[in-house]
Amino acid sequence: MLSKSQARAFFLGGTLVTFLIFIGLTIYSFMPRNDQTNYSKITKDVVRGKEIWETNNCMGCHTIMGEGGYYAPELTKVVDRRGEGYIKAVLMSPIPWAPNGRKMVAYHMNEADANAMVAYFQWIGKLDLNGFDRIVSPLAKENN
Repeated sequence: MLSKSQARAFFLGGTLVTFLIFIGLTIYSFMPRNDQTNYSKITKDVVRGKEIWETNNCMGCHTIMGEGGYYAPELTKVVDRRGEGYIKAVLMSPIPWAPNGRKMVAYHMNEADANAMVAYFQWIGKLDLNGFDRIVSPLAKENN
């Protein structure tokens, strides 16, 4: 059993070591060589695509990087899986899209907005996922 002064010294020593480890890891994570954000590749189209994504509440049904709704497929690597043409066809379609019985709103996007969404999906798809090849929602199938 520790005496009161030994317990105090153990507590303060442990707190100091933990604090120093926290500071060290924080500095390490902010070093430029550890940047995983792909920030330098953000273009006006990527920003516009993100605005369209948020304005239309796409995250209510879809997920990106594991965050969002699970009603519709995960879209982190959608350009790799489906290609630009497919994505643009879905977004520009004048009729509601209904694959696998799940209905998607017909957005009637013009080509500029569809291109912005593709640019956003391409940017998202190039983020470093720390070894996870792709993140899949529980409802996604391998062919999605």
